[in-house]
Amino acid sequence: MFEWPKQNDALGTVNRGNPCESGLCTLCRADCKGKCETWMSSLVGRKLLYPRDFGMITSGSANTFSVGAGYHSLRIQGYAFGSTGVPAGITADADGCIFPNVSTEVQFGGAITTKCRVPIMTGALGSTMIAAKYWSSFAAGAALAGIPIVIGENVVGIDKKATFANGKVTSAPELDRRIEIFKRYYDGYGAIIVQMNVEDTRNGVAEYILGKYGDDVVLELKWGQGAKDIGGEIQVSDIDYAKFLQGRGYVVDPNPSDPLVEASFRAGAIRSFARHSRLGAPDIHSAAAVKEDFLKAIQYLRKIGFKRISLKTGAYGMEALALSIRCASEGALDLLTIDGAGGGTGMSPWNMMEHWGVPSLTLHSKAYEYCKILSDRGLRVPAISFGGGFAREDHVFKALALGAPFTKLICMGRAPMIPGYLGSNIQGVLQPEKRAEVNGNWDALPSSVTCFGETPEAIFSSWENVKSRVGADEMKNIPWGAVAMTAWVDKLACGLQQFMAGARKFRLADIERADLMAANPETSALTGLPTCATALDGKAIDVLKA
Repeated sequence: MFEWPKQNDALGTVNRGNPCESGLCTLCRADCKGKCETWMSSLVGRKLLYPRDFGMITSGSANTFSVGAGYHSLRIQGYAFGSTGVPAGITADADGCIFPNVSTEVQFGGAITTKCRVPIMTGALGSTMIAAKYWSSFAAGAALAGIPIVIGENVVGIDKKATFANGKVTSAPELDRRIEIFKRYYDGYGAIIVQMNVEDTRNGVAEYILGKYGDDVVLELKWGQGAKDIGGEIQVSDIDYAKFLQGRGYVVDPNPSDPLVEASFRAGAIRSFARHSRLGAPDIHSAAAVKEDFLKAIQYLRKIGFKRISLKTGAYGMEALALSIRCASEGALDLLTIDGAGGGTGMSPWNMMEHWGVPSLTLHSKAYEYCKILSDRGLRVPAISFGGGFAREDHVFKALALGAPFTKLICMGRAPMIPGYLGSNIQGVLQPEKRAEVNGNWDALPSSVTCFGETPEAIFSSWENVKSRVGADEMKNIPWGAVAMTAWVDKLACGLQQFMAGARKFRLADIERADLMAANPETSALTGLPTCATALDGKAIDVLKA
C-alpha cells in the first residue's frame, strides 16, 4: 500500500502525525509545534518554495512516478517556448515573461462582481468551537489576503445570546462579530460568504443578513460537504447546553432530556453530546422535483433582494452532481463549490469520512464533463470552486486546469486554519496578557519557531507587509494568526505564479486542461487526460517529419 512520507528533507518539514494527500496530518492539532509544510510556510512564506540550506546542497525529486488515481497522479505540463496572456504594457520577451508578472487575480459573480487576489477560498468555518476561537485570525487574514471566507452553518442556532421572535432571529451577536471582523480589513478583494442549512433557513438567517448587511454578504445554500452525507455536527460537554440546543430545534444525541441519559451523565458514564443538523429534502424523491423546489427558493431570495447567491454540494453520486450544476446554472448563481470525499472537518463520524462518497479527482473530473455538456448546449455554466484535500500551490494549479475553463477558485478547509493556530500560539507566548484572548496553547516558543527569531518582526515574513498596509497603530489590533495566514497565502501565490510561468500562462483564464498530463493509465482513463508519453505526441511527430 502506498503511504505518504512523513518527512521532506529538501524543505526541512516533518509531519507530526500520519500525512494525507494534502500534506496535512490526518489529525491536525491547534497546539501543534510543527512542522509540516503548511505550518512552516505560515512563518517563512514563499521561502519554503525552495530546498533548504542553499549553497550547501543539491536536491532531487523522489516523485518520479505516481500510483493510484488522485491529484498526486496528475503532472503539470511545461513548455520550452511561447507565452499566452502577457499583461498589457509588458513585453512578450525574456525580460517581460518572468513569473512575478503572472497575474493570480480572478473574479466571479453576476450582478455584483467579486474580485480575489489569489484563486482560493476557505472552506466553511461554522459552529465548531475551533472556528469560533480562532475566527479573528481567520477573518482578518482572509480580508488582508484578499480571498473569500465562508461562515459555516448553524452559527446563529448555537449562539446562546441570539434572540428570536416568532421563530425568526432578531439579533445574532456571534454572526455579527464574524462578519464585522472581515469587513474591518476588507479592501475590495475577497468576500464574506454565509452558509445556510435547514435550521438556518427555518431560523430566518437569510432575512436577517439581508436586512443588516445587504449586498455586503454572499449567501451560500448548503446541500452537503465532502466529509459526510449527513448534516453538520458539533460536540458539547454541558448537558444544560445540550438541552438548550435541543430546544432550538436541533437533533441531540444521546437525548439529554431522557432521564436515563441524564443519570448516566451525572454518573460520568456519558461525557458529551453530539448536536446534529437535519438532512435536506427528505420528502422529495426525484431530481426534477428537487430542481423545481430549489429554483423556487432562489426566486424567493431574489425577490426579497439577494443579488449574490452560491451553492455548496458534497461528494454525492453523479445524479446529484449533475443536478447541482444544472440548478446553479438555471438559478444564475454566482458560485458552485463541489467538495470531494475525504474533506477535512472538526467533527464528523470518522469511518464516514474514510469510506463515504466520491473521491475528489473522480468528482471533479465528472464535474468538468457535465459543465462542458451544458456549455456545448449554449447554457450558462456557473463559476466553479473545487474542494477536497487541497493545501499547496500545485494543488491549486492542477484543480484549476482540470476544471478549466469553468473552475475559478479552489476551496481549502483545514490548511488556512493552521496559520491561525500558529500565529495565536506565538502571540500567546510573546504577549502573555493576550494568551486567553487569542487562545494560545504554548507556554514557551519551541525551537521550530525560535530558529527564525524571537520577535514577531523576525518570525513572520509578512509582518512588515501587513504593517505597511494597516499602519503601526492598527497593527496593534491585528491577530498574529492573520499575519501568519498572509504569509501562507503569499507562498501559494508565488508558487502558483511559478507553475503558470512554466506553463507559459500569464493569466488564470488561460490555464487549460492541456496543461495537465496523467502519470499513469488509470488516471488517464478517469480524467480523459493524455499520459505523459502521449501528451503533445502528435506535434512531436510533426516536428520530426517536417
